[in-house]
Order: sequence, then C-alpha cells, then structure tokens
Amino acid sequence: MRKPVIEFTNFSFHYRAQSSPTLSGINLTIYEGEKILIIGPSGSGKSTLGHCINGLVPFFYSGEISGSLKIFGKETKKESIFKLSSMVGTVLQDPDAQFIGLTAAEDIAFKLENQFVPQEELFESVNRVAELVDMTEHLDSPPQDLSGGEKQRVTLAGSMIDDNVNILLFDEPLANLDPATGKTAIELIDRIHKQTGKTTIIIEHRLEDVLLGEIDRIVIINEGCILADLTPNELLSSNLLIDTGIREPLYLTALRYAGCTITPMLKPKSIKTLNIEVNKTRLHAWYESVGYAEKKQKNDVLLELKNIHFGYSKTKEIIKDVSFKINKGELLSLIGKNGAGKSTLAKLICGFYPPTAGEILYEGENLIEQSIKERGDHIGFVLQNPNQMISQNFIFDEVALGLKFRGVADKDIKDKVFHALKICGLYELRNWPISALSFGQKKRVTIASVLVLGPKLILLDEPTAGQDYKHYNEIMEFLWNLNQQGITIIMITHDMHLMLEYTNRAIVISEGQKIREDEPANILTDEDVIRLANLKETSLYQLLKKQIFLTNVTLSNASFILIGGPDSYES
Repeated sequence: MRKPVIEFTNFSFHYRAQSSPTLSGINLTIYEGEKILIIGPSGSGKSTLGHCINGLVPFFYSGEISGSLKIFGKETKKESIFKLSSMVGTVLQDPDAQFIGLTAAEDIAFKLENQFVPQEELFESVNRVAELVDMTEHLDSPPQDLSGGEKQRVTLAGSMIDDNVNILLFDEPLANLDPATGKTAIELIDRIHKQTGKTTIIIEHRLEDVLLGEIDRIVIINEGCILADLTPNELLSSNLLIDTGIREPLYLTALRYAGCTITPMLKPKSIKTLNIEVNKTRLHAWYESVGYAEKKQKNDVLLELKNIHFGYSKTKEIIKDVSFKINKGELLSLIGKNGAGKSTLAKLICGFYPPTAGEILYEGENLIEQSIKERGDHIGFVLQNPNQMISQNFIFDEVALGLKFRGVADKDIKDKVFHALKICGLYELRNWPISALSFGQKKRVTIASVLVLGPKLILLDEPTAGQDYKHYNEIMEFLWNLNQQGITIIMITHDMHLMLEYTNRAIVISEGQKIREDEPANILTDEDVIRLANLKETSLYQLLKKQIFLTNVTLSNASFILIGGPDSYES
C-alpha cells in the first residue's frame, strides 16, 4: 500500500493583502510515486497550492493558515523553508528566475555547495543529474546561452541533485516553450518519474500537452476549492472542463462537433489511446457536411521587410536575408522554435536595434531614421516576459503610464485605462500592487498598457502564454475584434491552436531564415517544416491520420477541415 506524502486536511490560506481566502477547505492526499496534474482557471488558487507545498506559503508569502498540511508526516507550518526545500524540488515557469551560477554546472551544484558537500562527491552528483536530464554537454555553458528547454533542464537538475528531494513540483513548465520543446519537456518529466519514482506534481494550463505523458490523477481547482479529483479518462468524459472554462483537447472538441458521445470506454485521455472505431460513421458524416468559407484577401501593404540581416555581434548573424510583407488589417502569426529569431525580428521592427543590412518600410517609408518613440506612435510591442516591461508599482499606474507621457487628460486616462482593464480581465484588480500578481496576470497588464495607446500595428510576443482558456478567449476575441476594426496584428506564438483559430497566414522562421509563408493548415501538414521549426502536428491532424473513418478520403483533402480552425469552414 502506497504511503501518503502530501496531506491537506481542511486546509485554508488567506493572503494578508486580500479580502477573502485564496484556498478554502482543501482536502487532498497525494501518495508516494504518484504523478498528479493540477489545473484550474487563472486566480483559482492552483499556484498558491503549489506554494504551500514548497514552503513559499507561509515563509515568503505571508498570510493566515487554518487546517493541516503535512509532508512526509511533518506539519509544514512548523518546519522551515530550508527543510521543505530539501524534500520538495521546484521548477518555476520562468527558469531565469532560478539561476544563480555563472555556468550550468555551477547552478546545478548550488544546493550541495551550501551543504558543504565534498568536491569529489559534488562533481559526481552534478554529472549524475546532468546525464539524467541530457545536459552533460552543456555543463560549461552560461545560462544565457541556453535555449528555453535547456534552461528548464538545468533548473530541473538543480532541484533533483539533493537525494532527499522526493517530490518534484513543476509550475507551468510549458509556458514559454515551443511545441516540440514542450513535447520533449513532458517526455523528460515522464521519463524521470518512471526512472526515479519521485512523486511528481505538475501545475499547467496546457492540458492536452501534459496528457502526452502518463498522469495518475487530475485535480481541478476553482475559486480556491477542489472541484474534482479524477483519472484522466473520467475527467475527459465529463463536462467539467467546459463548465470550468478550461480548454479540452481539440480532438475531443472535434468528436463533440461530430455528435459523438465521450465515455471512459473510448479511452479519451490522449489521442494515442483514443478508440474512435465506434464513431467512425459520425466522424465521416461530419467531414462530408463541412463546407469551406471564402477567405478575404488583403493586399494593401502596411509593413515590408526587405533583405534584413542582423547579428548581435559581427561574428554571428542571427537574421539572414529575411523578406516579407504585412498587409493592412491582417492578423498574422510568426512561428518557429525557441531562438529562431522571431523576437529579434520584432525588436528590429520596433527600432530596438538597427539591421546590419536591408530595409524596413512602414507605409512605404523607411523606418531607419525614426526613433523608438517615433515608431511607438504607430507600432506597439508586447514583450514575452512581462517583468521586462513593468516599471510601476500598481496596475492602474502601469497601464496609464504611456497616456501620461503623451499628455492625455486625467479624465480620459481613467476612461481609457478602465476600458483596457475590463477587456483584459483586470478591472477588479485595478488597485492591486503588481507584486501580488501571477505571471499570467502580469502578462495581461502589459497587453493592456499597449492596447490603451491605440497603435495601428501591434506585435505581441506570446500573448496568451500562461493564460487559462477563459482569459485566452477574452484576449484573443478582443484582438480579433480590434483586427476587424482595421488594426494590423502580428503574433509571435508557440500556440498552434491559436494560429489555426485566428490567423489566415503564418510566417515560419528557422535559424534566422524564413522557410515558409503560407496558410496555417498547409504549414502544419508539412512534415519538413514541422521538423525544421520545432512545431508539432495537432491532435486533430493525428485524429485524421488514424484513417479509421476515412475510407474514401485522402489526407491532403481532409486536413483543412480538421485543422483549419473555425474560419476555415461553415458549420
């Protein structure tokens, strides 16, 4: 019989700065060797639950605790954060926030160095965990030279190096990773769980991606309470995800559109296990009933990049002869793997750096002579990391800052800021300090601070990273409506579902070069582009490739129906 390692009993937690408890009446037991996924809307309390497990609550985030939380039989509020960190290893969604050392090896070794472990034993431990996470060849690399996936591996190794750590806690591990790297991260977590037997807890919005690995139970938290504690098959056969505002796997959405009933017998926990034989007729009938919607072409060029080259140093070129056009009123996605050069292209457009060669034309005028401020009057840019944009202490002040610099009257500022905050789901938090916000909430603050200025062209670097499905929909519907009013939008994204749902064209960047420019459906059915750009096939396309129900349909004819997004068909 498995031993309980984490036991919440009638547990509640109330932050001092808030008017009501964030967690209420939590009863949850996690057993030795289990792999648990915790999901819920933004603000539901799932991150706070994680903070309680690793000791950040109450030793860093102060507040009032009632009830009991025991880890390995010890009451956590009677322990110290140091003792809890020797039992629970945490990997944050932002690996940069965890780096201490000047090299990957130094960072991994940091914990043992503080425990005065002999050097020979320390080297042996570093090599052992580095091999486990496939980072042996990068031990001498500075953290800033590593990719997003490699940084995550380093933080994971640092969390595991202490043999006493028997619980691994991952807080939004996929938030900033490209599709293929995210898939690799889940495979890595799965492999380490199987090899070490450590109890593993994942807090993540991207349910479908996490379910690529094995999960014992899924815990849904909503409004500070546990709403459900079920196996994946049980949960995906219910309506709880839809009712809670959590995005269900897209292959299940396709089955529902086709009129299929989802039951545990279908084994819906992943596309690999899904049994669609019993729904073959319904799926085929749905395919036959779908018709294409005619797409509108936009041909007036707003922005043009001509033969752009750029390198941060003279010896290494990052952008290599990139050319493309952005039309007025377009909603376009810029995709590719981490480090491909997507964000660098956005910074070149905004004037953060001058290109070493080539031209950037805005409405036919070369931007090379315009300053960042001058470009900011018609081009807005939302960075991937909100901490790099935020300079004020309070939400209202941050969103109002750009308007104040432009001399807007106080009354107009208030109206504009409140409108932007309502759109981004932050109005009720308008007087909060930014330090009290989650990463996803900070992201929405930065989007609001740019949207409030009303630029003609908006570049957004991962606009929905760290957002739950409800806020994802709110932000994307707002951007969609903004686009329908004539605002041109470029989204740098790793979210293939976003690209399919909302954009009619995508530009693919790989190793600093443009390798494809096409409709999203064409890109995500091109195996060469998928491989070069670290993309991955959608589960809808994988559903199609099962071919059980496609006796008379070819992949090339059907792919647009199943992965083309809501604007590709009329239903």
